[in-house]
Amino acid sequence: MHDEMQEPTDEELRAALEEQMRHIRVEDVILQTVATLVNLAARRLGLTTPPGEEPTEVRDTEQAHLAIEAVRALVPLSPEEQMASVRQALTQLQMAYAREAQAAGATGAPATAATPPRPAEPAPGEPQGPGEVQGPGQSEDERAKARSRIWTPPGR
Repeated sequence: MHDEMQEPTDEELRAALEEQMRHIRVEDVILQTVATLVNLAARRLGLTTPPGEEPTEVRDTEQAHLAIEAVRALVPLSPEEQMASVRQALTQLQMAYAREAQAAGATGAPATAATPPRPAEPAPGEPQGPGEVQGPGQSEDERAKARSRIWTPPGR
């Protein structure tokens, strides 16, 4: 005969949650939040559609702008070992947002976000010279590769 699995009681669920809360670090939650926001912004900017496929999501620059600004706010709180990756992802999003806003302006479509996101400020000791970030001169292959990825923090 089969023993039926019983649903955990509220007390058991609370105990399990409490056990999880003892071990989770705030830095892990911040990094997970940043990763979620980066991926949401990329989706809202249409960057996650693999090359050759039709986009299935509606672009929403206002939501992308909000996600970018939230990531910017969390950058100083992000774990130091992930800072460079977070800044790189943020920079790519900001460039994509700027291209989207510029394209909307060129077609006469109204921009949905009132102000563009501010550029990420490099941390002390990070390179700041020109030419480090590829912009409009970026090759189509590089853009396609960037669009096909969902960002995840390295080493997690």
